[in-house]
Amino acid sequence: MAGFFCLFVIANAAPGRCDEPNTGGSLTWQQKSVEYARIMSRVNWTPVTDGMPKRGGHFTAGQEYTGVPYSSVKHVGRYIGFDIFLKTFLAAVENPKSVLYTENLYGKVSNAECYYGKVCSSYTSYALQCGIWYVSKVHGPQFREGITIVEPQSAQAAQPGDIIYTPPAKKNGGSHVELVTEVVRSGDGQVTHVRIEESRPQTTSNTLRSASDFDAHLSARNRELYRITDLDAWRGGNKAESFLFPNYEDDSATPQINRVLLLDRGDWVPYHKGQPVKINIMDRDDRGILSLVIKRDGEIIEEIKLVGKGVVERSFVTCGDYTAHCVMQDGSLSQACEFAVSEVDFSVPNANISRGTSWDIELKSDNMKPIIVYFKNSADGSDEHNVFITKEDRQAGKVTIPASVIQNADKMQVWLIGENRYGRLKKSGDIQVTD
Repeated sequence: MAGFFCLFVIANAAPGRCDEPNTGGSLTWQQKSVEYARIMSRVNWTPVTDGMPKRGGHFTAGQEYTGVPYSSVKHVGRYIGFDIFLKTFLAAVENPKSVLYTENLYGKVSNAECYYGKVCSSYTSYALQCGIWYVSKVHGPQFREGITIVEPQSAQAAQPGDIIYTPPAKKNGGSHVELVTEVVRSGDGQVTHVRIEESRPQTTSNTLRSASDFDAHLSARNRELYRITDLDAWRGGNKAESFLFPNYEDDSATPQINRVLLLDRGDWVPYHKGQPVKINIMDRDDRGILSLVIKRDGEIIEEIKLVGKGVVERSFVTCGDYTAHCVMQDGSLSQACEFAVSEVDFSVPNANISRGTSWDIELKSDNMKPIIVYFKNSADGSDEHNVFITKEDRQAGKVTIPASVIQNADKMQVWLIGENRYGRLKKSGDIQVTD
């Protein structure tokens, strides 16, 4: 990762010295934010068939793209980096029968098309080492501690790790956040160029602007340049290091994608209990296949004789960690696909919750650790809350929700988020708030 990062800087920076990570020693959080942002913005991938949806159409088979797709997957699909590994997305890209080509979120959730993706806020939150994203509207000082507006609002004051916030163009419209990842200076210390990276349709974007163009960008649409002065204060309890995901080490490594078989959701991925698992036997190198072997927690549960390529579908009601591999005609074993079957669910005392009171959510899980209850006001995009589930909560089988979470809402969307070593699953529901 570090070597790739240095090569990119040398090849792409304008003449002059750069405010870039010092890869010779330990990195500051600002330097890490640049490296982590570029895990997602520098990745290359090529669709193997048609059908992967994007804004206004589809990605083109055989064309290489840089940066992960833009899609506000919410609880319907999965966010790359938070819900799944980057390598899970890359494995799904290589499977022409995967959810990337067979699922379309258009019309199911606003601002979404592709089943796996990122949006601006999940991109910056990933880079800024959060355990779950903050929506763009709540990145700034009016909502968070440890962040301030930069003075002067110009390229000359910009630093890597700074955030550019674009407010909604109209009431209830969408806002946007971008990340400063490079500042280029002349020999006398003047800023000549600033690089901005962001998630926007169709994939992540990387733009090196001259100082004057950067200033013009800031001036347009009432944008503001923010600086986080205390990362821990800004994140609050939302720290990536407290969870299994994001997993920056795995995401920055080069995965070995299975060429014999792949799952409909890629590889290294969790499934809900009872959810169909579709295994595409591809045998891309035409080695010949005798059988498919499925194991749970290391024990064989089924061996299926095969007569050729195609999709094998199974549903598993027993939670555990599974593998699937093929026995080849020469007697050798293929690389195994890895997945988990898990359960994560919740219940509330009743459909209507009284405003001004605390209340409990009952937890249910198997092979999945409940970690966060996320709330979003259906009428106010900035009214979101994370209740982090403690070890004691999990032991008790319930988590108490503070009254402040529903103070301003009439209807709240609730997600219970759980994780294991293969990724995260979400269970969603709605609650009504009554006075």
